[in-house]
Amino acid sequence: MRIGVLGTGNMADALAGHWVRAGYEVLVGGRDEEKARRLAARLGTGVRYGSLRDAAGFGDVVPVALPYGAGEEVVADLAAPLRGRVLLDCANPVGAGFRLLTDGGPSAARRLADAAPGARVVKGFNLCHEDVWRMDPPVFEGRPLGVPVCGDDPAALALVEELVRDAGCVPLAVGGLDRAGLLEATAALYIGLWVGEGADVRSIAPPLAYAAGPPRA
Repeated sequence: MRIGVLGTGNMADALAGHWVRAGYEVLVGGRDEEKARRLAARLGTGVRYGSLRDAAGFGDVVPVALPYGAGEEVVADLAAPLRGRVLLDCANPVGAGFRLLTDGGPSAARRLADAAPGARVVKGFNLCHEDVWRMDPPVFEGRPLGVPVCGDDPAALALVEELVRDAGCVPLAVGGLDRAGLLEATAALYIGLWVGEGADVRSIAPPLAYAAGPPRA
């Protein structure tokens, strides 16, 4: 599998590291090709770099590791090379006061799909801080991290689920792209609890065995 990363920031660095270690061909693309070169060098020998357009045309899967808003503009400009490719959206449209910036409108993932109508968009990797993704692997109390993913194309979902497993995590298919807004709203809720309240979000849900109440004898 070939992976063309759009972006040179922390999420690009954290996620691409897993896929380089898994042996995939990776090309890092950025507006600033010098930043792309430095990230590629840090990721390892054989990692390529170039422009955003180079990355879009290179990857079977193209992760959009860009801030919310910037991604939509970038993929609109790259709609032709992105046609038929899997576009992986990991952005969180969360603003001041942990407000969901898309409230009342299309999700960030849907906006990407509308901007690049030939691409196959999958939402994923949006619920955790980039430093969680730097863990190799993200395992807590002996349990690998679960990563919800959603999209409308089964083959695209299968590729992203493979990338989740390569990061040492467990993919959780949660439905079509219409569910992306729920993942983004979940991120806004989680970030507000973690940062605003200092709360452990695991405390708001019972263990699976108790999801429908106490187990019956």
